[in-house]
Amino acid sequence: MTVDRLIRRMLRAYVVIALGFVFVPIVISFIFSFNSDRFPTLPLGSFSTEWYEAIFSEGQVPVAFRTSLIVGGAVALLSTFIGFAAAYTDFRYRFFGKSVYMSLALLPPTIPVLILGLTMLMFLSRVSLVGEIHSVVIAHVVFCMPFAMALIRLRLSQMDPDLERAAWNLGASSWRAMLGVIVPFALPAILSALFLTAAVSFDEFMIAFFVGGVNETVPVRVLNMMQGQVSPRINAVGSLVFAISMTLVIVAQFLLMMRRPGRPMLRRT
Repeated sequence: MTVDRLIRRMLRAYVVIALGFVFVPIVISFIFSFNSDRFPTLPLGSFSTEWYEAIFSEGQVPVAFRTSLIVGGAVALLSTFIGFAAAYTDFRYRFFGKSVYMSLALLPPTIPVLILGLTMLMFLSRVSLVGEIHSVVIAHVVFCMPFAMALIRLRLSQMDPDLERAAWNLGASSWRAMLGVIVPFALPAILSALFLTAAVSFDEFMIAFFVGGVNETVPVRVLNMMQGQVSPRINAVGSLVFAISMTLVIVAQFLLMMRRPGRPMLRRT
């Protein structure tokens, strides 16, 4: 066996072990969410959906899901809109301090969420916006916008800038050129950013815990359920959250991989 082949096998084994370390506990939690026994023991009990029925019969869990869906939808729309504007500014304009602008725009995800959550709590408290659903939306937009910006910026980097100039030469205004050329070309990344930011917002816990007050999102509700008790309902809630998040991420990845170029909607007049 050659050294290169040995290294490849070791790397593959490392990847398998790392993925197993991440996903095996999730699979186990998913299996026990359908177990009729209250405690996770072997052998398993009979197949049952009673824990899923229990979480939806409990008033606080459906409310938390509704809050997460409202927050996630609002965050996805706002983050993608702001991220597109920031990415288009980077694509379209050249100005002094642009590197600083880009660094600041991409900064929030690099800050530990504990520090970011405390900072958002102090800021929103100063402007009397803490403890409401829109508080979580504002804080999550700050955290999620760089993800949308990065995706759309990557897509726009594949576009020939002369396409937009050609639209101007055909008599299109800046707005019409952007809507007829830029937006169709960037549409796969825009749709991907919508799903990805929704997934990030749906999973985020620390910031929502600090600024949400009594408005619990699903991750915050799971933490409160874990305090003082070990309930199989946690496996059911965790499995649902994982399924929703993975679905959003997979759809986002699928949309991002679309290479269909946008078709210009401009006609010469």
